[in-house]
Amino acid sequence: MQTVESTRPVPLLPPHDPGTPALSVVDMHAGGEPLRIVMAGCPEVVGPTLLAKRRFMRQHLDHVRRRLMFEPRGHRDMYGAVLVRSELPDAHLGVLFLHNEGYSSMCGHAVLALGRFALDFGLVPAPSAGAREARVNIHCPCGLVAAFVEYEGGRSRGPVRFHSVPAFALATDLSVDVPGHEKLVVDIAYGGAFYAFVSAEKLGLDVCSAKTRDLVDAATAVTKAVTAQFKITHPDSEDLGFLYGTILTDGKDAYSEEPTTNICVFADQQVDRSPTGSGVTARIALQYHKGLLELNQTRAFKSSTTGSVFTGKAVREAKCGDFNAVIVEVSGRAHYTGTASFIVEDDDPLRDGFLLK
Repeated sequence: MQTVESTRPVPLLPPHDPGTPALSVVDMHAGGEPLRIVMAGCPEVVGPTLLAKRRFMRQHLDHVRRRLMFEPRGHRDMYGAVLVRSELPDAHLGVLFLHNEGYSSMCGHAVLALGRFALDFGLVPAPSAGAREARVNIHCPCGLVAAFVEYEGGRSRGPVRFHSVPAFALATDLSVDVPGHEKLVVDIAYGGAFYAFVSAEKLGLDVCSAKTRDLVDAATAVTKAVTAQFKITHPDSEDLGFLYGTILTDGKDAYSEEPTTNICVFADQQVDRSPTGSGVTARIALQYHKGLLELNQTRAFKSSTTGSVFTGKAVREAKCGDFNAVIVEVSGRAHYTGTASFIVEDDDPLRDGFLLK
């Protein structure tokens, strides 16, 4: 069969009005969870601090989030990152995280991907001759997080690991009334974001085999109940004091060399395809708090949706306000999936995106 080859150069963008906004992105994933990194086209995000920039983007640039996350350019489970300047002298970059409901305070799978991205795209210098790992200091809304990226042959490769902000158990054995279920006992822990933890079995579900829709509905019910009945506060900032989501587990919290499985449902019923980096951080802190895990004892955490695995361990003790905390190391693989440019024409009735309900 013959093919017809065009003599015209392939344009970087289709024909459009030069004044039409265009957003350029690099797409990645870690453990199956997507990350859309904005390379160009985002208006300036202003503010003296990263948290102030987060408030500014929420108030003045939320259309950018909707355009990138929602259909027809994204989908309800898309995740994004906008790179901004950090006020911290030790930070190589600052980042604002985007999802279907708004703006997170921490995202572990994104940190794994951003570590590779920052090294490969020259946002941090390559390690010195003979060194096999580069450190990337990423200022997240929850604080400074250090990613460590393997380097060989002039580019990143292999797994990435990061060290978290201080992670701690906020409340254990909390009794919550969940409509449609008997009174549940849940735990709440912080890993850069706050999560409620409960065994799916207590909700009559098997986290490994139940339909995702059933797990989402159950986790959402827990999130709503906890939010209504328990006040979430963070000792350092009011901006961090909110319940991000619920993680349903297989109940296997005691140490084992076998992976423990969970699913994270956050924001507006958004499902994390990965084991959830900040969720692993919080779950490690919770297990350490309960005496189920020792320092530098590595556990594997599996996603119930994709089967992907992150590992985690508490590397040292710390404090967060009056809370006893730990610094957690999370490790996983991040991969590139492609690049894209989005044109936002003024006469497009869907220019700001939509979500299927």
